[in-house]
Amino acid sequence: MAKKKLTYIDLFAGCGGLSLGLEAAGFSLELAVEKSDMAAETFYHNFIQRIADDSAWKQYSSEEKSIEDQAKSKLIVKELSKLLECEGLLKDLRKKNIDLIAGGPPCQGFSMAGRRNPKDSRNQLPWQFLDLVEAIAPKAVLIENVAGMRQNFTKHEEEAPFEQLRIALSQIGQGYFVQPVLLNAKHYGVPQHRPRVMLLGIRKDIGKILGIKVSETTWKSEYDEAPHFTFPQRPTLAPKTTHCGKKALSVKDAIWDLTENTQSKRAPSEYVKTLREYDEVLKGVTSKNKIPNHTYRKHADIIKTRFRLHQYLRDNDISSRILRITAKSGANLEAKTKMVKEFLSGAKFPAKLPDGYILAKNVDELAKMIIALSTKKHSQRPLNWELPSPTIVSLPDDFVHPSEPRTMTVREMARIQSFPDAFEFRAKETTGSMRRRFEVPQYTQVGNAVPPKLAEAVGKVLFEALSKYSKKIESLSLEEAV
Repeated sequence: MAKKKLTYIDLFAGCGGLSLGLEAAGFSLELAVEKSDMAAETFYHNFIQRIADDSAWKQYSSEEKSIEDQAKSKLIVKELSKLLECEGLLKDLRKKNIDLIAGGPPCQGFSMAGRRNPKDSRNQLPWQFLDLVEAIAPKAVLIENVAGMRQNFTKHEEEAPFEQLRIALSQIGQGYFVQPVLLNAKHYGVPQHRPRVMLLGIRKDIGKILGIKVSETTWKSEYDEAPHFTFPQRPTLAPKTTHCGKKALSVKDAIWDLTENTQSKRAPSEYVKTLREYDEVLKGVTSKNKIPNHTYRKHADIIKTRFRLHQYLRDNDISSRILRITAKSGANLEAKTKMVKEFLSGAKFPAKLPDGYILAKNVDELAKMIIALSTKKHSQRPLNWELPSPTIVSLPDDFVHPSEPRTMTVREMARIQSFPDAFEFRAKETTGSMRRRFEVPQYTQVGNAVPPKLAEAVGKVLFEALSKYSKKIESLSLEEAV
């Protein structure tokens, strides 16, 4: 008898980082829902079928394409509310006995008290997620979001959105045993400091059979480094870490071989080689030689110099705040120069970068350069080869390459997120400021994604629990038959 696959539905699927990890953990896609045609294009290309004809994709993702037809291909390119309005699809999904519903609904405005408040659109999306859970009654649920969702609404004397969501999930339908966790991606083999909160739920009838124990208190992956008195042992649904402490991977592990200098041939790291295991999940992977989405952005000379200045300040332990302070200061040139020189009191000259590039020969030249290149942009910073990356975000200009005077490519950011090179990002590469409100280009797709390796670690915990349940049910059935 063929082994039954464990199925999942991915809501707010984005480009597919969560799905990639769940597939690697053993789950099989039943349906994905993503309203952005740009992010959905990447999902379709990697999980459904390689897109050879752009016009065919435009037809598939158009408003005219029925939700039923899209569901047959396992990807709905519409808002989740459209699925909830389709009673026929809901009935079919209920019959399929779905194992897992997963996703990251935006929770900024979530409130238990405002479930039916149509004026707060932010509040509706988590409830739509829960409405689908209630309609389909999956065996397990996974909800992911940024760590800030744990903060209480002190101004309104309300509990944190994620705590309210935990309570709501525990009461939906038959009810779920819910374990809140705060996981840092760097503890799971991702070369990035990326804390995320998750709710892992097992339906109560299943949890009772398995003896699942959960805590209302959030378990943190850092407890594997330093045990916490609240958790003398790991909760049943808390994924075991693999890369704590000195095992944490670095930016060098992720992108050392992706140098702009074509004369320098560097071998991929062991980390990059492990990402190739995801290729088996992806559709239509043919050539492993070409690296897609690795286009260098063009910068003006003055911008390149600023990038080099950022790198110099980093390497010499000089705070980059000086660039913002001088930009905002209303002081005259003489006062600014004095202030900058105080910051540079410990600097050695000539101001040289590791590649031999000389920024300035003396403190006067460097002070003049800092004042000329000062900027109010507060988030821009160069990555460090030897450390995990800060949290990857959706804006390409926020990070500077560790040693080259440029921003990161889509592929480099994807590597840091733990996407394999065979995973191709579709749609435009980036977009303008106002269009960011509704467009989801490649950089945004990468920044918004759940790192596949983190998703895989969480998926394995749920997969093992559900597989154990299936075996117990089979065993009980055999005993009854005898």
